[in-house]
Amino acid sequence: MDLNTLSPYVRVAWDSVIEPPFHLTERVLFDYELLFVKGGEIEVTVEDRVYDGVPGDLFLFKPMQPHSIRLRGDKPLRQPHLHFDLFYQPDSPLVSVSFKPYRMMSEQEKRLFRPDATRYMPVPLPNHIRLSKPDVIESLMFDIIFEFERKLPFYETTVKGLFIQLWGQLLRERHWQDNASIATLGEQLDRVKTYLDHSTGKEVTLDELSQLANLSKSHLCRAFKKAFGLTPIQYHVAVRLAKAKQLIRFTDLSLTSIAEELGFHSIHAFSRAFRKREGVSPSLLRK
Repeated sequence: MDLNTLSPYVRVAWDSVIEPPFHLTERVLFDYELLFVKGGEIEVTVEDRVYDGVPGDLFLFKPMQPHSIRLRGDKPLRQPHLHFDLFYQPDSPLVSVSFKPYRMMSEQEKRLFRPDATRYMPVPLPNHIRLSKPDVIESLMFDIIFEFERKLPFYETTVKGLFIQLWGQLLRERHWQDNASIATLGEQLDRVKTYLDHSTGKEVTLDELSQLANLSKSHLCRAFKKAFGLTPIQYHVAVRLAKAKQLIRFTDLSLTSIAEELGFHSIHAFSRAFRKREGVSPSLLRK
């Protein structure tokens, strides 16, 4: 899935407080819902699977997914929550929030279900997420609720932008949870990445990067690729060629001078690397 096409529509953004006893019986939604547990404890059932929700937890309910919620104990439930489409559709403003089970829906209502796009996300998004940094998600949800309730000029655009930040943070959270061993190496990997970002004028070796990170070469390569999608050397080439594109487009430096400035041992090596990554030669890009 290309996340650049994400165009969310937030239809409900609300910070509600519910006093006990409370039981939301089984229902299915046309859209998605994100529910953050700010206070109280709940028992959530999604497709016959039961979850315990405590403050700091996040629940994601997906279209056509049966779920119910029961408040536990004698403390009220505070639940900032959002109902949304991940992709705006012409009927998005017309779709309401459902409180019905699937068996009670009309054929017309059944046509309102959104396809579940989360299955195509870069990382899986489960129904229950125990956040490692709940303050970040909570803050973004309250920012969205603030904009949605006050409806200041251009609030729709602001809400869309804030939601994209929220969704990106949620994907990042899941990525780090799925790669917990990598998260523990964050400082070493950031050190290597920063070094590569500031070393565009030379070639680097795995030996020096391994010493910088205090990791074996194989461990560094595996961890760096999991974290950033490329090996350290591939990332360094990408950074150097990104700078090459800027120099080609916005300066009068010759291609030979650019190759020398970026530490390639010859114009031919520069051209080969550039064509392999960009699909065109440096000279064609300049034209």
